[in-house]
Amino acid sequence: MKSEKKNRVRRSNPFTLIEIMIVVVIIAMLAALVGPNILGSLDKAKVKSTKAQLVNLKSAVQQFYMDMSAYPASLQDLITNPGNDKWNGPYLDAKNLPKDGWDGDFEYTVPGADNMPFDIISYGADKTSGGDGYNEDISCWN
Repeated sequence: MKSEKKNRVRRSNPFTLIEIMIVVVIIAMLAALVGPNILGSLDKAKVKSTKAQLVNLKSAVQQFYMDMSAYPASLQDLITNPGNDKWNGPYLDAKNLPKDGWDGDFEYTVPGADNMPFDIISYGADKTSGGDGYNEDISCWN
């Protein structure tokens, strides 16, 4: 009877080291194929978000100019009254100034480059002037 119980109870074989390594290699290969596509999509979304913020800021600066007959000294003037009775703001729906897609501050200059009345720039992923690809500067006039 004891021999019958031994025959009935079967031990399940655990995975071998080679089988586990094959699974890990397959997962790594899939991650290598999918990873760059996901990162590229994130960077594209950051560029689109930054461009949308620039359009919003540009519109707010132009509205400020129409009310005040002068451009704001800083982007903060779009949210808080700089001390002028003509101010009809806030010109942005946010309590704080928006950030670019890489969580950087926008640079605002009056007058702007290339004979423009003002310029609002995001320095891109590297947060420094110049660059190519996702490090390229994005202006409100582009």
